[in-house]
Amino acid sequence: MGAPAGERTTSQALRALTVVSAAVPGAVARRTGLSHNELAVLELLAEGPHGPSELARSLDVTTAAASGIVDRLVARGHAERSAHPQDRRRTVVAVSASGRETLVAELMPMFEALRQLEEELSVDEREVVRGYLERATEAMRRAL
Repeated sequence: MGAPAGERTTSQALRALTVVSAAVPGAVARRTGLSHNELAVLELLAEGPHGPSELARSLDVTTAAASGIVDRLVARGHAERSAHPQDRRRTVVAVSASGRETLVAELMPMFEALRQLEEELSVDEREVVRGYLERATEAMRRAL
């Protein structure tokens, strides 16, 4: 059953969301003067410290390339290197206060708007939306 004439279907609305969401990192990278990979590393580091090899795997780049990305973030004051707590031969990279502030300043307005949208939904509506999004995510994941 399709949408009434002139209205988008749920699939069309989801497609519009995925197109816009894919454009967000590029826009944020441009505004902050970071490369796409630098921004991706900063987002990973905001979740917790990572080793250079982990970052390389997450970005699907060489360890040397990941190290260069980290070097640039450290030079800008957005990340910090330290010795691994259990293996002093290894390095751990963490987001700095400056890096966290950059992410928050750029992304918090979007997350706040999304939080407000969610609050407008009833408990039942949230459950329906969550279920749809989880199943849509799984359908897309299968394409990977």
